[in-house]
Amino acid sequence: MDAATEAATLRALLRRHELHLTLQGEESDLSPGALDQAVRWVHSSDLADPTPFLSEGLALLTTGRQFLEAGDEPEVFHAYVHRLSARGVVALGFGTEVVRDGIPPALAEACRDERMPLFEVPYRTPFIAVARANAEAIAAQAYARRSWALAAQRAIALAALRPDGLGATLAELSRQLDTWVGLFDAAGALTREHPVSGLPHDVMAGLTDEVGAVLRRGARAGSSLRIGHQAFTMQTLGRGGHLRGVIAISGAELDQEGRGVVTSVVAMAGLAFEQQQRLTRAHELLRAGLVQSLRAGDPTLTRRIARDLWGGLPAAPVIVGVTDPATARADAVVEWLTLRASESRGSVFHGRAEDHLVVASHDDAIFGQLAERFDAQVGLSEPVPWAEFGDAHAQALTALRRGGGSVRRFREIAASGVLSALDSEAARSLAAARLAPLREHDVAQGTALVETVRVWLEQDARIDAAATALGVHRHTVRARIGLAQRLLATDLTSFAARADLWAALQVSSGA
Repeated sequence: MDAATEAATLRALLRRHELHLTLQGEESDLSPGALDQAVRWVHSSDLADPTPFLSEGLALLTTGRQFLEAGDEPEVFHAYVHRLSARGVVALGFGTEVVRDGIPPALAEACRDERMPLFEVPYRTPFIAVARANAEAIAAQAYARRSWALAAQRAIALAALRPDGLGATLAELSRQLDTWVGLFDAAGALTREHPVSGLPHDVMAGLTDEVGAVLRRGARAGSSLRIGHQAFTMQTLGRGGHLRGVIAISGAELDQEGRGVVTSVVAMAGLAFEQQQRLTRAHELLRAGLVQSLRAGDPTLTRRIARDLWGGLPAAPVIVGVTDPATARADAVVEWLTLRASESRGSVFHGRAEDHLVVASHDDAIFGQLAERFDAQVGLSEPVPWAEFGDAHAQALTALRRGGGSVRRFREIAASGVLSALDSEAARSLAAARLAPLREHDVAQGTALVETVRVWLEQDARIDAAATALGVHRHTVRARIGLAQRLLATDLTSFAARADLWAALQVSSGA
């Protein structure tokens, strides 16, 4: 790089041959990176204490006139240099052959103790020349950064026109900043990163936690943070309360031009997300219609559309799952399923139906992941061919409403029998009304009609077997059954009447 376009540092000033500046002492005696600190300005003063008129980050030039009366007392020089260092002065230049020849040894020693760079400015080099050289470097650096920012924004704009505009834009941002860039979706999952696997596992885990916290707050914001020794800048995407994701950038704080480039990428990514959201809404309406088609027993249309848009339907047999209403309203669930479908085309199909979300896949694991990730309840059908989707949907709804736990399987509900599905407030009310005449008689007369009828039905309506089980005479059982028929006004010789009474007893015993 040409000296005229170098960064405005003391090292750059010392390299300007026309200035004839000379560093006193060895670089190893200075603070690490002392010569590479930015010199924000060059100022000259011969005041004994110029610090009230100085700002941080400047190089001070002096002829040493303020030391004439002090002689070479080390304390004076040490106090002077200490004040400059405390004020944030990054270097001291001593103009020789004006007041005295050479740099006072006591001043050199004081600068060495403070580890402050000290350089000689010869008589033939005006102080204004040093200041002008630094100003030129600052202007050249600013121009170079502005030129870089324009070129970077142009490259990023061209990247946005590629087929995967969002991914190409992030890759170009990573290249321009020469650092790691990651995109997290609305669910807090890392969807893109450049370079791939560019962060240690523990740093990525910490960053993911921070991103999740930002998304849960739901407020649009930019923030800086440190994870271990690594700095990050985070920018949210989307509107407050409707965040679409987060862009995270590794590295030190960005300057104005760098922030401008990042802002342009955030704007493009936000626009891409909004466009994607509109497209997603259209797809969701289409998916909802296809779910209705599948429930009606016609998978042909769904299969053709899914093949053209999403790479096909999952291979049969498929498991159909339905979620609870709260999960169905969560856009993050739909985004997660859409991402899974795009990553492995044809592995999962989903769509909304009434107050729940319907998911179909041949991969049983996806339902457990959905339940765990979003704290959802999911009802699952038995594996079925696509032609039986409607029956499977009904099974999944039954499992969701009747099962327990986060993942509820129809086969577990089916194993408990048909009568277990009667466990409802309506069924219990009907059962209580049906058995009320027998219970009231037992309470009033001290009989055991309810127990006798239950044992009689358990023994397949055989009087002798029921009598043995109850430990009473068979005539007693026969008399009780006859009394129960009269109280219930029912002919218990018919199978339908016995089945109805048995169901009432089962529901009542489970209440």
